Amino acid sequence: MILKTENLSHKYSSTWAIRDIGIQIEGTGIIGLLGSNGAGKSTTMKIICGTLNPTEGNVYIDGIDLRKSPEEAKKKIGYLPQTLPLYTDLTVDEYLMYSAELRLVQKDKIKPALEAVKERCGITQVSSRLIKNLSGGYRQRVGIAQAIIHKPKLVVMDEPTNGLDPNQLIEARKLIKEIAAEHTVLLSSHVLSEVNLLCKEIVMIESGRIVFSDSMESFNNYIQTNAVVVSMENPPAREDLLKIRGITGMEYMTEKRFRIYFEGEREITEKIIAASVAGDWRLQEISIDKGELDDIFKKISQQSTK
Repeated sequence: MILKTENLSHKYSSTWAIRDIGIQIEGTGIIGLLGSNGAGKSTTMKIICGTLNPTEGNVYIDGIDLRKSPEEAKKKIGYLPQTLPLYTDLTVDEYLMYSAELRLVQKDKIKPALEAVKERCGITQVSSRLIKNLSGGYRQRVGIAQAIIHKPKLVVMDEPTNGLDPNQLIEARKLIKEIAAEHTVLLSSHVLSEVNLLCKEIVMIESGRIVFSDSMESFNNYIQTNAVVVSMENPPAREDLLKIRGITGMEYMTEKRFRIYFEGEREITEKIIAASVAGDWRLQEISIDKGELDDIFKKISQQSTK
């Protein structure tokens, strides 16, 4: 078990930020910690990384009790907080060497670890540059490099793609996926589409409690679909489609591709196919339209407050 939390709870003054958080993670890959702003994600991650002591509960990193053996447990953790922990007046090499020393990497292994992590994160070409002169994308890469320079079992990333432009975003996603091939990555985000792209498993926190913990596929299928997406070479008029029993509406996505809404009819795809054949609509594609992530998030969040 790479990560295990038991009844993790934390109180700020008289208010519980998180309550009874139980997470179990085995093996490599990316696990998403999902929740709206203020849900308790950052508090949970800070406790897991040992930068905040919980009011109640325990954290185990690769079987090591974080409270009883903090140094040994933290050797197995890499942490990328939302605000990058960079010393901008240092060069990339100086900063990463300092990070390796902080992580208690043996002196004779610091140099090879430094070269390996620069190669992995694509920052070898900026080794001698001051961090303050780097772009946002390169700073993010340096931040990720410091989190993995000691080859931790668990890499914790708090909103790692926040604030990046589209090109930087693509590169960051690629790098995170590469890291997840060798490490367990716990990644937090409030951006649903980002979690959907990166994660296979998710834990959703709302109002300080876990309200969902399962695969990304299960999350996507949480709301029963009531729409299909259809492409036709010779599409009919709207009124002809609405004559099909069970169809309640439609919206155009392109001239020949549209979303059809239905209600109560389990055989709606068969009805559309039959009507297409009869009317020579030349159906090219028909697929179930999954629920929008935002709708799923909203539904689970609302259920958690009841």
